[in-house]
Amino acid sequence: MDAALHFSQAQLDGWITGFVLSFTRIAAMLIAAPMFGARTIPMQVRISLALVLTLMVQPILPPVAPLDLLSFQMILAVGREVLVGVMAGFVLQLVFAALAMAGETIALGMGLGFASLVDPDKGIQVPVVGQALVIIGTLLFLAMDGHLALMRFLVESFTTMPIGSGVPVESFTAIVGWGSVMFGHAVMIALPAVGALLLANLSMGVVTRAAPALNIFAVGFPMTLMLGFIMLYSTIGAIDGRFTALLSEGFSLIGWLLGG
Repeated sequence: MDAALHFSQAQLDGWITGFVLSFTRIAAMLIAAPMFGARTIPMQVRISLALVLTLMVQPILPPVAPLDLLSFQMILAVGREVLVGVMAGFVLQLVFAALAMAGETIALGMGLGFASLVDPDKGIQVPVVGQALVIIGTLLFLAMDGHLALMRFLVESFTTMPIGSGVPVESFTAIVGWGSVMFGHAVMIALPAVGALLLANLSMGVVTRAAPALNIFAVGFPMTLMLGFIMLYSTIGAIDGRFTALLSEGFSLIGWLLGG
């Protein structure tokens, strides 16, 4: 005798509510996170990935109270899920922003501030040095399986921070404080090159005072440019450790934001 499936309207509404809200959180994080939210990735690909992840997390979702899809409570719930996903993705954006900031600082010091190109991730003009550091950081992120760690945090967030739970006020304070951490790491990444370039500029100033007839622009610009490339080559290995520490702190903050 075939067994018939029986479910109530309340169960169906709960499933639909859970699917919509979980899809909202996942899509918001994918749009805000680096690489996944790049403008070069078609919107259809991002939506398809969000749908696949949503279907995968449905079996582990805790029971969700049913809500009317057109009600004001549903709009507030969707807003909370968007906020949760955007906060987690924004933290990782700041990790890569530290590399871009360090590269821009180095480029201004070595005279390459005018050499810029369009960042495909953000669609804005950035110095070439900053874009090079961001590319290195992206490769390190993929080599360390950072994208898989982000997916794990995203899936586990539905257990540690169930759908419908509020966003603590402390989360906004933590994200604001994270900006200072990002700035500190950017300074530490750029410090060796900036320090060497500062000494070079000071030495050029001394030379100008000793020999006023010397064309300082004809001598100083090639020297600072060459010194900048030498310092970039010398410190490129230290970026790995600094970026790993910054990424680890970023994931720790994401885990705290998501209730882990």
